Amino acid sequence: MGKYVGVWIDHDKAFVVSISEGQQTVTRIESNVEGRYRLSGGSRSRTLYGPQEIASDKKIEERRRNQLCRYYRKVITEFADSLAILIFGPGKAKTELQKELEKTKALATKVVGSETTDKMTERQIAAKVRKFYASDSH
Repeated sequence: MGKYVGVWIDHDKAFVVSISEGQQTVTRIESNVEGRYRLSGGSRSRTLYGPQEIASDKKIEERRRNQLCRYYRKVITEFADSLAILIFGPGKAKTELQKELEKTKALATKVVGSETTDKMTERQIAAKVRKFYASDSH
């Protein structure tokens, strides 16, 4: 029997529930991704009554994108050896994780489902994963 995994993910944290030979483990992974904020500094506008400072939005977004990419790779290392992967959670993080998985063809084929769910407690997440794999033909 192999390892079956369910991942609840958002931009703040992820819960990876692994089920292997009747044993269940839950791992919590914090993202440590900076929130959206305005950088101080920038440059003055060339127009007389224009904005006083122009922050580099591209620089901020690039930093956030790189942090998210590192976060997704950290989550993927938790279940790289699994047979099946269920991804669920609120927002865009689940689709971004799935895109990161598609970069590795061996893992992309293991995704058995992707669902939109609300915020859930750790016990609700574990119960959902157990129920999914119990009702499925795995």
